[in-house]
Amino acid sequence: MFNVRRSSVKLKNKTMSPKTTILAVDDRPENILSLEAMLDDPDLNIISASSGNEGLALLLQHDCALVLLDVQMPGMNGFEVAELMRASKKTREIPIIFITAISKEREHIFKGYESGAVDYICKPIQDPLVLRSKVRVFCQLHEQKRLIEQNLEELAEKNNQLEKHLAEIQTLRGILPICAVCKKIRDDKGYWNQLESYMHEHSEVRFSHGYCPECAEAAMAEIDKMKVDKDE
Repeated sequence: MFNVRRSSVKLKNKTMSPKTTILAVDDRPENILSLEAMLDDPDLNIISASSGNEGLALLLQHDCALVLLDVQMPGMNGFEVAELMRASKKTREIPIIFITAISKEREHIFKGYESGAVDYICKPIQDPLVLRSKVRVFCQLHEQKRLIEQNLEELAEKNNQLEKHLAEIQTLRGILPICAVCKKIRDDKGYWNQLESYMHEHSEVRFSHGYCPECAEAAMAEIDKMKVDKDE
């Protein structure tokens, strides 16, 4: 089992863990089936292509952690696919493992590395555990990269919120044009707003209404006067 560490995504009150996707490119269906059998794991999503062109198209549609690429294919061979991947900003960082039976000669292995491969495995694969171990490492690296990118996005959002709050604080610290009679405040656009409306929009201040002692005394005096006038 891969046991790739991953964060959970909550969707409709259910906890779901995203699968790690890898791409297998081989023109022989039996080879694809063999790879799927060796790498069978519930945390792994294996997509496949039977040609280089089809593989490149899938890479533009999916976020792949790794490409398992055959070298000898009709049309575009594996070396050409790797070179095109390295020429694209979207796919140049995706690691490639060449899996091929054409030759174990050193010059072919070097050509694979020069094309951008990170590893080279010859068919038939004698020990599936070796392949699983290599794939596990790249899946874990991909998951760590995804988490770092997610954390950076969250940090950027928090920084934006902080800058917004700082701007609000700076606004409240400045000189506020206020009417000496009605106590309305003029905003940056030239509109006059009630004090409460302005504070509500530019800060987290909320008002609770009541009477200060002087106003309470004046209000009671006015009520008493109204009673006297009514009695008369």
